[in-house]
Amino acid sequence: MASIGDFDPLNAAIPATKVEITVSHPLSLLCLLCTVCVLYTQGIGNKEWREFGRTEVIDNTLNPDFVRKFVLDYFFEERQNLRLDLYDVDSNSADLSKHDFLGQACCTLGEVVGSLGSRVEKPLGGIPGKKCGTVIVKAEELSNCRESVLMQFCGNKLDKKDFFGKSDPFLVFYRSNEDGSFTICHKTEVVKNTLNPVWQAFKIPVRALCNGDHDRTVKIEVYDWDRDGSHDFIGEFSTSYRELSRGQSQFNVYEVGVCSSSPFLFFFRTQMNFTVAIDFTASNGNPAQPTSLHYMSPYQLNAYAMALKAVGEIIQDYDSDKMFPALGFGAKLPPDGRVSHEFALNGNPQNPYCSGIEGVMESYYQSLKSVQLYGPTNFSPVINHVARYAASVKDGSQYFILLIITDGVISDMAQTKESIVNVRHTHAPMVELDGDEVRISSRGRFAERDIVQFVPFRDYVDRTGNHILSMARLAKDVLAEIPDQFLSYMRTRGVKPSPAPPPYTPPALPVHTQI
Repeated sequence: MASIGDFDPLNAAIPATKVEITVSHPLSLLCLLCTVCVLYTQGIGNKEWREFGRTEVIDNTLNPDFVRKFVLDYFFEERQNLRLDLYDVDSNSADLSKHDFLGQACCTLGEVVGSLGSRVEKPLGGIPGKKCGTVIVKAEELSNCRESVLMQFCGNKLDKKDFFGKSDPFLVFYRSNEDGSFTICHKTEVVKNTLNPVWQAFKIPVRALCNGDHDRTVKIEVYDWDRDGSHDFIGEFSTSYRELSRGQSQFNVYEVGVCSSSPFLFFFRTQMNFTVAIDFTASNGNPAQPTSLHYMSPYQLNAYAMALKAVGEIIQDYDSDKMFPALGFGAKLPPDGRVSHEFALNGNPQNPYCSGIEGVMESYYQSLKSVQLYGPTNFSPVINHVARYAASVKDGSQYFILLIITDGVISDMAQTKESIVNVRHTHAPMVELDGDEVRISSRGRFAERDIVQFVPFRDYVDRTGNHILSMARLAKDVLAEIPDQFLSYMRTRGVKPSPAPPPYTPPALPVHTQI
C-alpha cells in the first residue's frame, strides 16, 4: 500500500535476481544476412538509452538463434525498459552507423518474465513503410551455480553429406525449458573435411548448460557446415550434465557442486490481479486548490496520479488481461449524495474494471469531477472487497494485490486490522499496519503473514524536481516486499512452483551417429 504521509523510507538493499535474456528472430526473414542484436537499457532518472551489450554476428545461417545471452539484474519492483536493435553487419567496424538497420523492438523485463513461458514476440519497427518481422525474447532466472565444466567432443564415422569431399561438422548445444522448447547455449567450431572430427575443448558455465539442474535434458545437434548457411542436419542426441559427468577421461574435467535458485520466477504461471483504491476524503483538501493532493494541474501529475502511474506501470506487466478494478472511498456520490467507501471509479459497480493504467487514470480524473470529497477514511470496505475475490481462489493460480493510496489518516483502524487478520494473506497510526517489526493483530489473533507495505509518498519527492526519479523510487519500495509475500503465500498453502523441464531419459535403442 502507498500512503502520502510522514514516515522514514525503507532503504534496505534488495538482492538482485540474475535473469538470462535470449534473443532470436524468425527463420525466413533475416536468414541470409550477417545479423547482430544490440540490447539497450534505460536509466531510471533521465530515461537515457545506454548500450548494454551485443550478441555475436550470425553469418548467413539458417539457425537464427543468438548464442550470446544478456544477463541482467532483475527487480520485480522496478520498471526495466529494454530496447533491441538489429543490424545487418557489413564490415568489422564497431560503429553501428556503418551497418544497415533492420528494425527495433521495445519491451520491459517484467513483461518478458510475466508472460506465459517467460517468452514474448515483438514486432520490429523503426523503418517507415516496411514490415521488419518480429523478434522473440525469452527470460530464465539463473541459479547461483558458479561451477564451470571443461568438455571435449569427438565424432566417429559421421554421415557424409557433401557430394565432393567429406563433411564439415560442428555441434550445437541446447538446454531444455519448462514448456518443452530448447534454448541454444553453445556452438563449437567447424572442423573441415572429416567424418571423424575432434572439436577443441571448451569451458562452459554449468548454469549456461543446464541452469544448475544436473538432470535437465541437454540436446546436442550435429550439422555439416555450408557456406551459404543451409547447413545439413547430420543427427542429434540427448543427454544430461549428470550423464556427461560420468564419462570422465583425459579429455573431460568436471567441477561439480550444489546449485541453488530462488523460486520466485518459477511461479509466473500464476495470474496477478491488481486492484487500486483511492482516498476521496476531505482531508486531502479542495481539488480546485493547488494545496490539495488531488489538485489537477495542467502542467504535472498530482501526488495521487504519480503514485498510481509509478506503481501501476510496473505491476501491469504481470497482469495478463490488463483489466484493473479501480475503487474509491470516502466520498459523496451523485445524484443523491450518499457516502460510499467502496465505489467504482468508472461509475459501474457491476463492472469496476478499467483498461490498463491509463484507463484507471482516466476514471480517477472523471471521479474527481463528479464526487464530493467527504469522509471518514475507512479502509476495511475495499480490503474486504478484494478479499472476497481472493477467498474464492485457493489453488495458487491467482494472486491478488491491493494498492491503497491515501493521505495517511485512518478512521477504522480496528476494523482494518480485523480485515487484514481475517484475510491472513495489508505519521503515526499507518505504521501499525505494516508488520515488518511486529506482526499485526486483532482481538488476540495475529496475521498469518506480513502482507502490508506502508510507504510515505513525500519522502520520495526528488528535491531537484525530477518526477521520473521520484516515481521510480516510490514504486521500488511500494513493491519491494511482494516477492517474499508471494512466496510466503505459496508456502503456507503448499503450492509448488511450475514443474522443471523433464529430466533426461536415456534412449532405449542405440543411435546411429556416435559422439
